[in-house]
Amino acid sequence: MDDMIALNPNQVVRFLNKKPEEFTKKDIMSFVEKNDIRVVNFRYVGGDGKLKLLNFIINDRKYLEKILSCGERVDGSSLFPYIATHSSDLYVVPRYKTAFVNPFSQVPSLDLMCSFFDKHGKPLDIAPENILKKAHTALKEKTGMALEALGELEFYVSSPLDK
Repeated sequence: MDDMIALNPNQVVRFLNKKPEEFTKKDIMSFVEKNDIRVVNFRYVGGDGKLKLLNFIINDRKYLEKILSCGERVDGSSLFPYIATHSSDLYVVPRYKTAFVNPFSQVPSLDLMCSFFDKHGKPLDIAPENILKKAHTALKEKTGMALEALGELEFYVSSPLDK
């Protein structure tokens, strides 16, 4: 086993013995089934920049295959206020390479980041990840340079002041 895989903190990477970019639907299904995963969580970023969550209780293989293949419908007008109601049917579809075991869940859970697609199966132009891709393409075409951007998760811990 390659050291980069053997030492990877992601349980999915170690179990599948492959790089995340190589994950397939079959790999994810195998991991879920062989690791007694009970819940699959889809995570996606809305127009407000906040991380959203859809939970799926996994009771059978057919259901797991369906959600991993087709994703799930979401109401785009509640996620992106500037989307017209007549075109608000969106789908969140999992990106297999983002799979990780949720370390904070009491029930064995696998989380996957998702991409937005419209009802015709095309990537949603106004989704944050697609705006970034367009910016990268424009920068590369104009300057020949590559855009490298990473998200930053920030949180605060607060408690009442002792008196």
